[in-house]
Amino acid sequence: MPAEREAIVIGGGLIGCSSAFYLAQHGWRVRLLERDTIGAGASSGNCGYICPSHVQPLAVPGAISQTLKTMARRDSPVAVTAPWRPSLIAWLMRFALACRAGKAQRAARGRHALLASSNRLYRELLTGGGLNAQLQDRGLLVAYRHEGPLDRFASTAEMLRGEFGVEVNKLAGAELQDFEPALRDDLAGAWFFPGDADVEPYELLHALVDRLSELGVAIEEGVSVESLEVTGGKLRRLVTNRGDFTAETVVVAAGAETPRFAGPLRCRIPIQPGRGYSLVVDNPVPAPARPIIFEESHVAVTPMAGGMKIGSTMEFAGYNRKPNPARVALLRESTRQHLRGEIGEPRDPVWVGWRPMVYDGVPCIDFAPGASNVIVAAGNGMIGLATAPATGRLVAELASGAEPHIDPAPYSLRRF
Repeated sequence: MPAEREAIVIGGGLIGCSSAFYLAQHGWRVRLLERDTIGAGASSGNCGYICPSHVQPLAVPGAISQTLKTMARRDSPVAVTAPWRPSLIAWLMRFALACRAGKAQRAARGRHALLASSNRLYRELLTGGGLNAQLQDRGLLVAYRHEGPLDRFASTAEMLRGEFGVEVNKLAGAELQDFEPALRDDLAGAWFFPGDADVEPYELLHALVDRLSELGVAIEEGVSVESLEVTGGKLRRLVTNRGDFTAETVVVAAGAETPRFAGPLRCRIPIQPGRGYSLVVDNPVPAPARPIIFEESHVAVTPMAGGMKIGSTMEFAGYNRKPNPARVALLRESTRQHLRGEIGEPRDPVWVGWRPMVYDGVPCIDFAPGASNVIVAAGNGMIGLATAPATGRLVAELASGAEPHIDPAPYSLRRF
């Protein structure tokens, strides 16, 4: 592509940085605008999973009944604490409608394409492909305290093997204890995904920013986009707190805040902020040898060189960053219920952030209906890190008129 073609990316998370990276590789001159600092949103708070196993969306048959059963409990992994505004009610109703077998399977196929592609791309980028971050091939263990949910996952495991080629193995009893001695011996069992991997999110972000600088991407932090001026079916100007900007193509990758741009782009972007938490504690003794998800509480842990990260839970609290102590306590209590070692106090401030949740579990990666030079790339939910490279590559292919490496149809904004 001619070097004079210019693109602006709004949003400095992993989706925005990945979009900037692949646009630059396609020959674009790229300016990356971030309201805060790079990675200040959901990109830095996650547990670092590169997880091709996560093809299933949250909206599956039975999800509503299971969630309603648990929401009355103090330790429910899902909570709604936001005011019941029309946008949240509509999102929850559409989520319920998406909990059908056919829709869930279509969503799984769309997620699988992004996850599988990103898994390959990460292995290229992190093993000699220009990003100075360490990929750890430790697999992912999903542990259960009770036999009922452990056994119910068997049909899902068969689907993952048969339709998506995901390797998954069941472990229980002495076999599980030998495999992961850090787990308590009163657990029902676990499922192990050997094809999954992990990376330290801060390390990945810093490596990506370094590579962007090498590629000549102009990274501008502290730039808040206040409005988009669209006329004649094209975006003509971005109005920011640092002046106005123009470019041939604009990518909106603003995570959970992307819906505020939906008006001028004449489209629906049904993203709700799903608040998540993470904290870091000293590695317990014994420390897990690999990442583990405690499935019934939806809490995840990742052992890292600098300590063990504990994260997840889902709280619909609106655009509110104030930590809820009860949700933080849930993370630590669930970890105590699964691991042998003592779980200490958080070493650093608790991270709180918004995951960009689309009700069908499939990201939005598409040209905006009301502005032919704008691409929306948002809504990757809880698999943002795991799908970032494929999302960014697809954005660059769409912008450049190149053959997409995966079918873009599942991510269309017109499905809403």
